[in-house]
Amino acid sequence: MNVLVVCLAEGARLPLSSAELIGGARSLAAGQGDRVIAAVLGSALADACGDAAALGADVVYAVEDDTLTQFQADSCLQALEGVIRASKPSAVLFAADDSGAELGPRLAARLGTGAVTEVVGLRLSDKEEILFTRPVYGGRLMAEMVVTRHPAVATIMGGALAPLPRRPARAVEIVKVDLPETDSELPIRVLEMQREEGGGIPLDTARIVVSGGWGLGEATNFRYVRDLAEVLGAAVAASRGAVDEGWATPGMQIGQTGKKVAPELYVAVGISGASQHTAGMSRARHVLVINTDPEAPFFKSAEVGAVIDFKKLLPPLTARLKELLGTSPERVRGEAYGSSHS
Repeated sequence: MNVLVVCLAEGARLPLSSAELIGGARSLAAGQGDRVIAAVLGSALADACGDAAALGADVVYAVEDDTLTQFQADSCLQALEGVIRASKPSAVLFAADDSGAELGPRLAARLGTGAVTEVVGLRLSDKEEILFTRPVYGGRLMAEMVVTRHPAVATIMGGALAPLPRRPARAVEIVKVDLPETDSELPIRVLEMQREEGGGIPLDTARIVVSGGWGLGEATNFRYVRDLAEVLGAAVAASRGAVDEGWATPGMQIGQTGKKVAPELYVAVGISGASQHTAGMSRARHVLVINTDPEAPFFKSAEVGAVIDFKKLLPPLTARLKELLGTSPERVRGEAYGSSHS
């Protein structure tokens, strides 16, 4: 069984999501003759191809073009169709991020096959079929699904799969692929990209997330959430209510219609915990809820809950944590892909 992993390079390197996908693909392609194939898309890909090889890919298809760094979706699809014709995989795996959410279903439609989105687990059945596990009914249940046509296409949630240890000296075959068309011939072209302000730790790789909701009352109170997040080395998130009020950007939204996260610790401040929100963080390992309403649904799924005004709890909690951690939030923060863990 050949499994193709789609790796969109970030700058010169691969993101953590690519490392996770290659690790998961390796667990499927475990038989003799099975291969993990990485399609690395971007520009100046020497280091990114080295990453793919070190992380467990058996063959790397390198597609270098400036349009790919601007995420020209049609360019990516053209490149992937060529790689699939050459490699004939049984499955194609994408990260379940914004790019994967657009490319995965469109690729499946072009290939006449099926797509399973937001997958949180995969395994081989006794019949050597790939079983994809994904949440249904707002995360209340898990369903196992099979794609009956090949190649199966799936988008995989961040944190669902484990990357393998790096083996930098590993030599693999690298195949260079040219795009069949130029940018001017694309039906849709990206004219300009504007990056959202804010920076900070990306939600999809954060080990700790501090999230604020409508219960904060006003935009200025988001500083309490940001202060705690800064001390913990955490990512800052928000509920849809806070985003709708304009207190946070759409890129910070957690929920069924927002981003899905799987941190070690999720701190919810002023969030009721409706199913639409909890669907986005149901895979968090530990949950701390701070709310003045003792009947808030979030308390039912919280490991620790505090029925208190956040203004009375967060400042002393933040000060005490700052005292304990000093200037080294790295002790609890999730490190970027490729760095060592403290």
